[in-house]
Amino acid sequence: MPVTACVNTAKEKVRELKSRINFITLFLIIMKITIIFDNTTIDTTLQPSWGFSALIEVNERKILFDAGDNGNILVSNMEKLGIKPTEIDEVFISHNHYDHIGGLSSFLSQNNDVELYIPPSLRGIHNVKKRIYLDEPTELHENVYSTGELANIEQSLIVKTDKGLVIIVGCSHPGVGLILETARQFGEPYALMGGFHGFKEYDELEPLTLVCPTHCTEHIKEIKKRYPEKYIEGGAGKIIEIQ
Repeated sequence: MPVTACVNTAKEKVRELKSRINFITLFLIIMKITIIFDNTTIDTTLQPSWGFSALIEVNERKILFDAGDNGNILVSNMEKLGIKPTEIDEVFISHNHYDHIGGLSSFLSQNNDVELYIPPSLRGIHNVKKRIYLDEPTELHENVYSTGELANIEQSLIVKTDKGLVIIVGCSHPGVGLILETARQFGEPYALMGGFHGFKEYDELEPLTLVCPTHCTEHIKEIKKRYPEKYIEGGAGKIIEIQ
């Protein structure tokens, strides 16, 4: 066979392989979580502060989860992490506490062309394209859900991946147990990350594969001690990829 024919055949096989890979990827849920705002930081160029915010990327969709307590820090950390506010599609606010909504107005001043998912207990936000109040478990998009506002205070975000449910919480005010129980209607929990407050019912973490306690979690050391194989260190700058 002539050399040219061999080269062309090889190129065709490479194209075919790439096509197959792209086809398979369409059916995978690829998720990336970047912690933007937290009490601690793993990157010295980022500023820590009391609060929580993370960028949730599900395939091509970008969701800002909570907004920390300070808009200047939020926007600065986003810039240093290479996150452009204008590229975010949606904002999901867990609850109406300042350490989760304090930076929201600063974000909306740069991009208010977003859908804002909020619990009914949070009112008074007007500078946004669309407000969606969630008072019960709801499918937001394919494989993306909200628990709805639980205990009249807080909602959590759920992403269904091929490995199970990834649940992102703000402070877990309704209780980790109730959040996990509510999430199970959409599948089996795989990972839990965010603030757990004074959570001590450690056995509830046993079925999970990954646990990333951040922000207000009082007993991080105990969780790490009991579940070293599940534990993931949080902090601004942390990136977690699940696929």
